[in-house]
Amino acid sequence: MADEPQSVGDILDRLDQLADEKDQVALGDMIEAFGHRAYGPFLIVLPLIELSPVGGIPGVPTVLAAIIVLLAAQMLFGRKHMWLPGWLRRRSVKAKRMHKAVAKVRPVGERMDRWFHGRLESLTSGPAVRVAAAASILLAATVPPLELLPFASSAPMLAIAAFGVALLVRDGVLMIVASLLATAALGIGIGLLGSGAGQGS
Repeated sequence: MADEPQSVGDILDRLDQLADEKDQVALGDMIEAFGHRAYGPFLIVLPLIELSPVGGIPGVPTVLAAIIVLLAAQMLFGRKHMWLPGWLRRRSVKAKRMHKAVAKVRPVGERMDRWFHGRLESLTSGPAVRVAAAASILLAATVPPLELLPFASSAPMLAIAAFGVALLVRDGVLMIVASLLATAALGIGIGLLGSGAGQGS
């Protein structure tokens, strides 16, 4: 079983390596590369895919959000090893697209690794993990309707990624920031959906 990634750069390196080895990079391949207990990396990778050019493909944000809900629910209930059904494990991205996505986000990842590190580590374990999981579920649930509005689904995905980084590098300060981002993203999302419904009536 693979050792869990220790930094955002480590995650990106493993994705690049997978894209070098395969024509299509499947979710199952990522699980093997990150380790079956590595929830944090997936809370980073899935939102980053949505924030990359791949996320511009219609339907992709909704699929990514559904996977996040499934994984975050397992975190919420304390499941030690992540599980995905076979049809989801087989979902894949072309290696060329993966390389492009990694190249796009690598500068951001390098900055994250410089800025974020172990602070207030007690806020990244125990009940805090379940809070992050519950918030991620709520945020992901707003993505499908927000996908209809240009760039609107990026706000909740950014907040989810912040939770993922906080859990990965055990940074409690970032966990607090992620909670604030989540609150703002939920407020913005509800506001956008409300205004859209009002215009449609």
